[in-house]
Amino acid sequence: MVFGSIGLSSRGNLSPQQALHLANIHLENAFNTHDQDIALVLCQHTQAMLSQSTKALKHAQNQAMAQTAIEGIRTAYIDLGQLFQRLDHVNDAQDSFKKATKLG
Repeated sequence: MVFGSIGLSSRGNLSPQQALHLANIHLENAFNTHDQDIALVLCQHTQAMLSQSTKALKHAQNQAMAQTAIEGIRTAYIDLGQLFQRLDHVNDAQDSFKKATKLG
């Protein structure tokens, strides 16, 4: 129980790259689980981390690192959309694909 509160409270202090890394961990676990409910929760966590990473990029000082992060975020949104399609969550899939497109 303590572990959960530590994770939630420190989540806002992550750099864009760290948030992207955590999003990719959630996404990989979502792809690998056979439990649809767990996959959907992990997809929600992925969305939260991708959103945090995108917002944090607005304050990025290093444009080269920011561009690399944007490419990673875009790829993660595409992968997330594919997973949502596999889980028959068409609206969520479309939202993910739109976010990927918006990033360039």
